[in-house]
Amino acid sequence: MLKKILFCFHNPNLIPIFVSIMKVKFLLLLLLLPLFYFAQSKIRYKYELLGGIGTTNFLGDLGGANQVGTHFLRDYDFKATRPLISVGGRYRPHRKFAFKAMLEMGIVAGKDSYTKDIYRQNRNLSFSSPIIELSAQAEYYFIGENRTNLYRISGVKGKKKRKYTMYAATGIGVFFYSPSAKYDGKRYSLRKLHTEGQGLEGGPKQYSNFNICIPIALGYNYIIDSRWSIGAELGFRKTFTDYIDDVSGTYYDKALLKQNYGDIAVALADPSLDLLPTATMPNGDGSGAQRGETKHKDSYMFLEFNVNYKLTKKTRTRSKF
Repeated sequence: MLKKILFCFHNPNLIPIFVSIMKVKFLLLLLLLPLFYFAQSKIRYKYELLGGIGTTNFLGDLGGANQVGTHFLRDYDFKATRPLISVGGRYRPHRKFAFKAMLEMGIVAGKDSYTKDIYRQNRNLSFSSPIIELSAQAEYYFIGENRTNLYRISGVKGKKKRKYTMYAATGIGVFFYSPSAKYDGKRYSLRKLHTEGQGLEGGPKQYSNFNICIPIALGYNYIIDSRWSIGAELGFRKTFTDYIDDVSGTYYDKALLKQNYGDIAVALADPSLDLLPTATMPNGDGSGAQRGETKHKDSYMFLEFNVNYKLTKKTRTRSKF
């Protein structure tokens, strides 16, 4: 390169040509830098299997904090914690990004008896429901894996591998739910009893057992070796239904409910304790008294502890030191 520069200075007419060549080389370098970065950021193992156990917590109309119904984490109730298991797969084309598909199966529950708020205690509703969720999520690793030297050479100090990663995730999912409650020791499907008059005259539309959710999560993985890692993930699910707990709007006319679905439907629609005797009676204009709160949809949370196993090794095309 130095000889070329000196040659150009001895031949001034060649200087513009030399400058043009250098500009082209510089532009090519700029264009190739992103590809070089991406190649350096690829990881050795692209595919992972995931399995985990954990807990759920329901955030909705039933149970919750010791106050008039609140929402999101303010309504968290440890007593409503239930079990969860999960399996899935992850595809990691890059150190900073990954995609995963998850099947998560758990139980959510809530009871008005869990709270000390008198209005909710008097309502005395309860439910339990399976949650079977299938989701596709994208992960962004704000603390990702860093690379190590593939070959160790005596006297050459390489990078030290980070032993953990942290990520944020979101995506979309579909889930199945089916609220139920006990009466005289036997469990009944609340959806089949139409407790708020769903599908009846003057009542709301019957709800589906399936709905959409938006997962939002933060996760941590501790790297054991090149194949194995363990981790934890805290996830929140925004849904588009207010009936995971079978509670949403107002009390339905008990005479009509009994006529269509019987005494058990009436008993589970209004098992109130008469601590506030008129609380579930119709309003002065004949409309039903408030049973739930329709402004906010139901949601739920997962706390998972997982084990990850890397499957497929990336083919190495060149040596790295």
